[in-house]
Amino acid sequence: MRDAFHEDLDKISDSLVEMTRLVGSAMSRATTALLDSDLGLAEGVIENDVQIDAIRDDIDEMAVQLIAQQQPVATDLRIVVTALHMASSLERMGDLAEHVAKVARLRYPHKAVPPQANATIVEMAQIAERLVAQAGSIIAAKDVDGAEALHADDDEMDRLHRDMFVLLVDEGWEGGTESAIDVTLLARYFERFADHAVSVARQVAYLVTGEWEHKRRVGAPA
Repeated sequence: MRDAFHEDLDKISDSLVEMTRLVGSAMSRATTALLDSDLGLAEGVIENDVQIDAIRDDIDEMAVQLIAQQQPVATDLRIVVTALHMASSLERMGDLAEHVAKVARLRYPHKAVPPQANATIVEMAQIAERLVAQAGSIIAAKDVDGAEALHADDDEMDRLHRDMFVLLVDEGWEGGTESAIDVTLLARYFERFADHAVSVARQVAYLVTGEWEHKRRVGAPA
């Protein structure tokens, strides 16, 4: 019975890794659609979000069944509950990629990102994709050290987010009000995507150690 339980936990872990792959691909394709004004690609990201939602639903169902049938306690229960939190974050990341694609679709055949903001959006997208790829590796390997190493990229994303607002309020902004609104939303989508990736990694660290990262860093009791 316990072997079956741990097999099911492995299935949940595999599904979480698959979610990271799908949301990373979705954000990559959404960004390309945004920068190239590719309507077909944007529509594909929007339509395929149901795949991410379906995996999240499957994880929820497996977790509920495990709790009902196995009545896990201590570490086993922590694994199941943490998996639910990670699935929720990853599903939200898929939604954020979909939001990016919807901006591309809304402004088609024009490009939503003006030339002044293009480089920053590209860099934000690259960091977002790197973070979710790292999150997938961290889930697969239960890598606590890897989870703590994501902060540098997350800090860089926050810096780019701030830089975008500086750009938007500068007197030299030439994109107009509509583009300013689009870029503000897009920067927020990328920033939140990164935050969720870091949250997933932190959940892995909690799963392994039973302690939240900030408590380990300051030496506070769990």
